[in-house]
Amino acid sequence: MSRSWERKVQKNQAQINKQRKKLGKAPLMAAKSSAEKVDTFKGRSYLMPAFLLLFILFYVIVTVSSEAYEQTGTMFWVTVGCYIVLALLFMLRRPYLSVGSDFVRSRRFTGDRSIYANNIKAISAQKGYIVVEQHKGGNWVFSRVINRFPTDQMADRLRAFCAQHGIAFNEK
Repeated sequence: MSRSWERKVQKNQAQINKQRKKLGKAPLMAAKSSAEKVDTFKGRSYLMPAFLLLFILFYVIVTVSSEAYEQTGTMFWVTVGCYIVLALLFMLRRPYLSVGSDFVRSRRFTGDRSIYANNIKAISAQKGYIVVEQHKGGNWVFSRVINRFPTDQMADRLRAFCAQHGIAFNEK
């Protein structure tokens, strides 16, 4: 059965189960996604929020110390507030790596992305870094220094994932 068909069935099943739950009835069948074991490793982004806060601090110092400060209106403070909110958003929106039965999922800059096992060329692990190499597209790099990922635990789970699917796992 194709994956798109499986996803359609799961989606429809979830909708029907929600309706049945509202009516107080038992669900038809347990959805596959709830039975599937997915290991999620969360990190914490400090680098980008720190950069944004330093940038806005520089912006405020330069603007306040200039002669044109009297001419700035509320838009200056709205801009400062928006940068602070953006830094807070980057701080609270934690990066993660989820390892499922046949996929690896992560939050990229443009949203959540998945790579299925047949699209992974190799996975490399070294002290503080995990690199997932794809056949098409750029490599995914997970760093302990930049995003505070638990790379040792991730390497253990990814080693088992590679052994299960016959993917090359390089340890340095």
